[in-house]
Amino acid sequence: MVKLTKSIYLMAAVPLIVGLLTIGALVAKGPAVTEVPAGTSLHVRLEQPLATNTNSTGDAFEATILEPVTVADKTVIPAGSHATGRVLYAHESGRFKGRGVMTVALHTVEVNGKSYEIQTSTITRSTGNHKTRNWAWIGGGGATGALFGGIAGGGKGALIGGPIGAGAGTLVAGLTGKKNVHLPAESSMTFRLAQPVNIQQS
Repeated sequence: MVKLTKSIYLMAAVPLIVGLLTIGALVAKGPAVTEVPAGTSLHVRLEQPLATNTNSTGDAFEATILEPVTVADKTVIPAGSHATGRVLYAHESGRFKGRGVMTVALHTVEVNGKSYEIQTSTITRSTGNHKTRNWAWIGGGGATGALFGGIAGGGKGALIGGPIGAGAGTLVAGLTGKKNVHLPAESSMTFRLAQPVNIQQS
């Protein structure tokens, strides 16, 4: 009778032990992780405007993933996922010289409530050169001054009017010369992963 009872207990314990071992293995294994390879494109929409006259190097910005990122036909980063980025460099345009330049990159992406740091390619935007535009303003002002000076006082008036007109042209160039980079909210941008990132799947 005692031997029979022990056998029954043993038979009942085996499934329990197997079940505990299975659960332990699943816990030890943890959730599935998918590697998103380097070179993967991340298409995002800016959630705020960026500009070289209002943003500085180091500023953070918000973005949203526009298209799902898939690996082996499996969605790893869904569309609508939240992302953040950094302004890596911002240089405001001067009035007479110096282009507006801004360089940005993504910094994190959030999937299933967990944030992952990422390294991506950079995107740089710059404005045109001041030189041609400013010389046009300054030259035009000088020509206008010379014209009116010539009408008013002959050749001598032309000599006087020229420098005065050039000064007026320089003032206009100074007032209108700043050319900054502006990236409006909802602008679409595409970055590429510079390093792979492992994303846990729910």
